[in-house]
Amino acid sequence: MRAFRVTGAGRPAALTECPVPDPGAGEIRVRIEACGLNFADLLMEQGKYQDMPEPPFTLGMEVAGVVDALGPGTQGPAPGTRVAVFGGQGGLAEYGCFPADRAVPLPDGMSAADAAAFQIAYGTSHVALDHRARMQPGETLLVLGAAGGVGLTAVEVGKLMGATVIACARGADKLEIARQAGADHLLDAKTEDIRARVRDLGGADVVYDPVGGEQWQAAFRACKPEARLLPIGFASGEVPRIPANHLLVKNLSVLGVYWGGYMKFRPEVVTGSLRTLLGWYQEGRLKPHVSHILPLENTREGLELLRSRQSTGKVVITP
Repeated sequence: MRAFRVTGAGRPAALTECPVPDPGAGEIRVRIEACGLNFADLLMEQGKYQDMPEPPFTLGMEVAGVVDALGPGTQGPAPGTRVAVFGGQGGLAEYGCFPADRAVPLPDGMSAADAAAFQIAYGTSHVALDHRARMQPGETLLVLGAAGGVGLTAVEVGKLMGATVIACARGADKLEIARQAGADHLLDAKTEDIRARVRDLGGADVVYDPVGGEQWQAAFRACKPEARLLPIGFASGEVPRIPANHLLVKNLSVLGVYWGGYMKFRPEVVTGSLRTLLGWYQEGRLKPHVSHILPLENTREGLELLRSRQSTGKVVITP
């Protein structure tokens, strides 16, 4: 089979031929129909991700496809079942083996592209806003990077939770996508002063930040007392420093969010969140935005779209 693999530390990933894997105990093998790309794939390729596998490994954190084999002693899902799986790696291939207990059966009518774009982006936003920030109806949510893979889902989820959403993105085209997702106020990071504009709108109760850098600093200074700030990632390349004295004076809270980490110590947080999200999807209340669907041989192009921030919503690869 074909797979997009990192073969050694410091080496760029490349499309290679390798054997179809056999599932081990507790695993299923999935014939992969779609794999969602994430900024973490770029970090993993560079050896900079916080949860690094040892090379060689196949990139691709979340997939959708059809179960085609069970490992020894594995009870299900049965072969033929359409599933989505967060595997953390192994998704940019024609087949992959994953823990059976991470497989989520797909609702009828959910496409493979939607399913591959769904788990990490929507899961991160829902766990961040609901479980971590305990956001309440009527609060003001500032979303940075609001047209990106996770930012756009935060706009959607925030609106469903009853927040007033300020969407911050670069350029009119990206802001229009955030508006269509439900944003109440639009803020152009290229031309507007984030701190001044958010303060003019009354300040933020919750800040959702996958960007970091200067945007974090501006949002930090636009918070209301007792605001909660959620560092999701650092697409700017700059991890911000957080002045503890400012936290003290304004009674602010900074709440780290690593969605994949819950798989290891509180998986019920993730599974409960996904049940809620899939229910909203079936009710037509969530609409995944996939800006690019590319074949496996164009994976490098897809990663470059993420790196250069040219994509909106998700980029999906179809083996």
